[in-house]
Amino acid sequence: MASLLLCHMIYLSTHLFSFPFTCSLFVCWFIACNQQEHAYPADELMPLTCRGRVRGQEPSRGDVDDALGKFSLTLIDTLDTLVVLNKTKEFEDAVKKVIRDVNLDNDIVVSVFETNIRVLGGLLGGHSVAIMLKEKGEVMQWYSGELLHMAKLLGYKLLPAFNTTSGLPYPRVNLKFGVRSPEARTGTETDTCTACAGTLILEFAALSRFTGASIFEEYARKALDFLWEKRQRSSNLVGVTINIHTGDWVRKDSGVGAGIDSYYEYLLKAYVLLGDDSFLERFNTHYDAIMRYISQPPLLLDVHIHKPMLNARTWMDSLLAFFPGLQVLKGDIRPAIETHEMLYQVIKKHNFLPEAFTTDFRVHWAQHPLRPEFAESTYFLYKATGDPYYLEVGKTLIENLNKYARVPCGFAAMKDVRTGSHEDRMDSFFLAEMFKYLYLLFTEKEDLTFDIEDYIFTTEAHLLPLWLSTTNQTAPRKNITTEYTELDDSNFDWTCPNTQILFPNDPMYAQSIREPLKNVVDKSCPRSISRVEESLGNGPKPPLRARDFMASNPEHLEILKKMGVSLIHLKDGRVQLVQHAIQAASSLDAEDGLRFMQEMIELSSQQQKEQQLPPRAVQIVSHPFFGRVVLTAGPAQFGMDLSKHKSGTRGFVAVSKPYNGCSEITNPESLKEKIALMQRGQCMFAEKARNIQKAGAIGGIVIDDNEGSSSDTAPLFQMAGDGKNTEDITIPMLFLFNKEGSIILDAIQEYEAVEVLLSDKAKDRDLEMESMDQKSSDNDSHNQRSEEISTDLNLVPQDPEEGGLSSHAELDSSRVSLSDEDSCIPKLQETSSTNSPVSELDNPLEEQSKTETDSSPSNSWDNKGQSMDSILADWNEDIEAFEMMEKDEL
Repeated sequence: MASLLLCHMIYLSTHLFSFPFTCSLFVCWFIACNQQEHAYPADELMPLTCRGRVRGQEPSRGDVDDALGKFSLTLIDTLDTLVVLNKTKEFEDAVKKVIRDVNLDNDIVVSVFETNIRVLGGLLGGHSVAIMLKEKGEVMQWYSGELLHMAKLLGYKLLPAFNTTSGLPYPRVNLKFGVRSPEARTGTETDTCTACAGTLILEFAALSRFTGASIFEEYARKALDFLWEKRQRSSNLVGVTINIHTGDWVRKDSGVGAGIDSYYEYLLKAYVLLGDDSFLERFNTHYDAIMRYISQPPLLLDVHIHKPMLNARTWMDSLLAFFPGLQVLKGDIRPAIETHEMLYQVIKKHNFLPEAFTTDFRVHWAQHPLRPEFAESTYFLYKATGDPYYLEVGKTLIENLNKYARVPCGFAAMKDVRTGSHEDRMDSFFLAEMFKYLYLLFTEKEDLTFDIEDYIFTTEAHLLPLWLSTTNQTAPRKNITTEYTELDDSNFDWTCPNTQILFPNDPMYAQSIREPLKNVVDKSCPRSISRVEESLGNGPKPPLRARDFMASNPEHLEILKKMGVSLIHLKDGRVQLVQHAIQAASSLDAEDGLRFMQEMIELSSQQQKEQQLPPRAVQIVSHPFFGRVVLTAGPAQFGMDLSKHKSGTRGFVAVSKPYNGCSEITNPESLKEKIALMQRGQCMFAEKARNIQKAGAIGGIVIDDNEGSSSDTAPLFQMAGDGKNTEDITIPMLFLFNKEGSIILDAIQEYEAVEVLLSDKAKDRDLEMESMDQKSSDNDSHNQRSEEISTDLNLVPQDPEEGGLSSHAELDSSRVSLSDEDSCIPKLQETSSTNSPVSELDNPLEEQSKTETDSSPSNSWDNKGQSMDSILADWNEDIEAFEMMEKDEL
């Protein structure tokens, strides 16, 4: 890791940012500099354990690790960032280090997409600024295109992935052995995401233009051509996942976030960089569809490509935060301001943008891996408007990074934005993109050593010169954009928007757009309005929503019948909902019924999640951590409820003897008024708690005995009781996986006295290294996470030896009542019996596919002229889409 170079990057920022809080960035990175021997030449820095992440030596993180190829990823990804910061000497040293040390011939399987945007893009961006500096005659006079040579070598290593009949690349390739050979260990995949196949043209075309080897641009164009041809012709939308051999859509939901995002971005930017009109035609066609179906200002909601009036989700993912920036490049400012402002309000509520959040702005997926997309859109909006409001937004982003993500060895991804706990992760894009965009947001044009307007940003914020459009052009080709019809939209110009005229000469213009959205997160419960509902206008009543349904309401039962939904009361008291689409009064009612059933499934899943106890936080507050390290901890179903004691429990830690805590403690003097550390195993959790409580401990932390276990890769663990009354246990108990527990144990060995805070959410970091006791309670209340509902569960320990928890609760639709308008959270009516069996909503998708042969032919399915076979085919597509959505992950 080029930590020494990064120190200079942060140091320079403290002089350009006009806000005093940035000074602490240098203090942090000065510490990181001393850790460089632990990271380089690894692909990434692990900021909690202060060492490099080497693939295969750490627990697997699944697809996330596909970005790592043992090629010093972060060093390559941040080359052009150094030049943006005018650290030319450090850039020169970094280039020499890449040329000398980086090996691109490793026997390792990597993501084609990630390797293209981060490594190939990093090498090309580095080459672009290297030749610029050489032309200036100040530094890099020795440079002879070594980075470009490496980029060409890497390009050829990626080409075997395109060996498919469709031209779409395999998602992974072995850098040494390609695909499909026995040594490659890849090439058996059938599916790839749209963004994975459609985010190649900038880097591949630039490589062709730089080298004169046209093959790279040709392969990238062929992939884009195939995606365009496979778009859903009636909606002009593309799905998330496609079969690389057949071209069939595997996942048919469509949005502008994960899985599709940069496909749209590269269509527009390919037109800007390469000047090919077909790319703009395609982008405009897609953009018209996005604004027609997906954009529901200020929300951007996924829909089905074949039924675009039917929403596919009730939540949004954080990757869509890039879209306002793309709209600025498009010249469509109003929706860009609206969506950006909504996202900013979510950030102000949760400190960071959660990986996914619901339409009423609660957390859906709580992680935040320091993604840069929102900072990117902030930068472009400021460039387009000059509105100082966006400088304040940037200031908030930097303050939150310093306050919540900064740790002794860098910046750590947030494991859970609700608790403030960390992941031992700092992706290369944090320095390649986040830091670059924030720096450019605050710097003046005259402070840059070159004109940034002469370059276009790739999706990884690498710089490619615009003069490539006239260099080594490929042979003229027929415009293959088929079935393109001119769109009636005055925004679809054939030139890039002039940033000087995007706004009327009125400084209040942008503010007038933002103002109605100021309280959208905290004071309103926006509803996801379907396009069908919207089209009804003031006519018929809007369709029944799952969250409003009550089984005791006769009107609701009548609506269900109209939608083809049957309500079945089972003998055990459960209620089962089943839909037969053919029994609906009309195709429109059947579509409403399908949406209702999907909402009911999501509501069931949501309530199951909410009945789980949320994660807790263990925060190391003593020297030299001072609250900067926060570990994700599993809660206990007994002992002190930390959610009701906002100040938490703070104390020094001590290891219990015996370490397993399963018998009388032999070192009570060491545990008195301290937090005891124990190892999992050999007895019940409650027994451990009673033993340390008797010894005078004020809290307990149980550390997993499974070597290498981590909250990064394992699901949250909750400690259950022993089946007996546990009211005698009054101290808080938390569970740490082995990796997180080792961080505390290692700290004890190095610093002896280690103090921690056990709480439901991490408290403000003590950036000035003063006592946390002096913090005002105002800060605590300001950072409280949004309310979460809880319902009584009959929880049964899964492990008879030691209470491992496995709770299962699904929605009993007969108990769903109206939403609580104050909290924006659906509530469940209480039942009279706490020991009643857990209710269940059977999967309606299985029942839905079973049509009855003796159904009455009088149902009005022919009102749109559809045949029965066509209707059933459509419903089967819906079923497949919803089944895929249930498995959906970013």
